Amino acid sequence: MYKLKACEFRPKHFKLEVADRVATVTLNRPERKNPLTFDSYAELRDTFHKFQYVDDVRVVVLTGEGGNFCSGGDVHDIIGPLVGLPMDGLLTFTRMTGNLVKEMRQCPQPIIAAVDGVSAGAGAILPMASDLRYGTPKTKTAFLFTRVGLAGCDMGACAILPRIIGHGRASELLYTGRAMSAEEGLAWGYFNELVPADSLQGKARDIALALANGPAFAHFMTKKCLHQEWNQTIEQALETEAEAQAICMQTKDFGRAYHAFVAKQTPVFQGD
Repeated sequence: MYKLKACEFRPKHFKLEVADRVATVTLNRPERKNPLTFDSYAELRDTFHKFQYVDDVRVVVLTGEGGNFCSGGDVHDIIGPLVGLPMDGLLTFTRMTGNLVKEMRQCPQPIIAAVDGVSAGAGAILPMASDLRYGTPKTKTAFLFTRVGLAGCDMGACAILPRIIGHGRASELLYTGRAMSAEEGLAWGYFNELVPADSLQGKARDIALALANGPAFAHFMTKKCLHQEWNQTIEQALETEAEAQAICMQTKDFGRAYHAFVAKQTPVFQGD
């Protein structure tokens, strides 16, 4: 079956670069702190959907230009037009934004968010929906929906954020809309690590390359199980993982690792 090549994608509303089996998605409206529009929401959703069909990407890095990650939905391009829309139009929009998170969770590649500066509203949801998060000391993360008269339950926040930082901490952030400092995010397990701003992209790329050079199929299976087992009992999860691991034991990478161990060498994984 023909496989898509992510390096051939030509998104109009953000940058996409592919090198060394790592795709870097960069929100690139730095003069406005990289806000999202109707079009960029939809194009991100469609891009993450297509990643499941590519053969040149094993890891995705998600970041923003100009010292900020993303300020959320554009006030003029999104918030203004939503005021006064009928219910069917509003549901079309909110379901579309939720589908972006769904595609991020269902795309097999691990997603690494490199977050500097402002990460607010939907711009906080994108790192939340990622698999790994790296920030800088000046990163401010705000799920500020209540500050514009909306509920904190946006794009899966009430389901995902408590699993990362705990129910009480998530409740405070979602009720108050206040910004979580970088130090709080690190202490609460939201960020995997904080690094200086000038080291952020290098850190994300180092982690991405390490994963890309690992057993890709096994990483894809780990992500699938991490997501799938949210709604399973322990007994169901054990069976899911038994089946997943047995499948991984049929891969060539499993054999490569064994033979490398016997020969006292470092395995070179091929992803099959």
